[in-house]
Amino acid sequence: MPKFLFQGSYHGDGLKGLAAEGGTSRVEAARHLFSSLGGTLEHFYFAFAPENLVVICDLPDNEAAAAFNLAINNSGAAQGHVTALLTPEEMDTAITRSPAYRAPGQS
Repeated sequence: MPKFLFQGSYHGDGLKGLAAEGGTSRVEAARHLFSSLGGTLEHFYFAFAPENLVVICDLPDNEAAAAFNLAINNSGAAQGHVTALLTPEEMDTAITRSPAYRAPGQS
């Protein structure tokens, strides 16, 4: 199953809710969210950074990842972005491909 990284930040009411409910309740909410999309939560971390939330999850496809991203960003309580992650084996396969591409300015 494809892996995805979410990096984001709680804002406003999201921070107030986090302070009231605690961190472990957010992990359980994330488990429920990913389960509802046919996926699983792998890692959930809080961070000392502008992006104070880091999540790694398994989801069945890009559409599930987009639905997850929309749910978080449309909530107004948090904002962030999803990045597709590749395994080393997937990268090995990718580098064997020869795409037909001409960069701007090249002939």
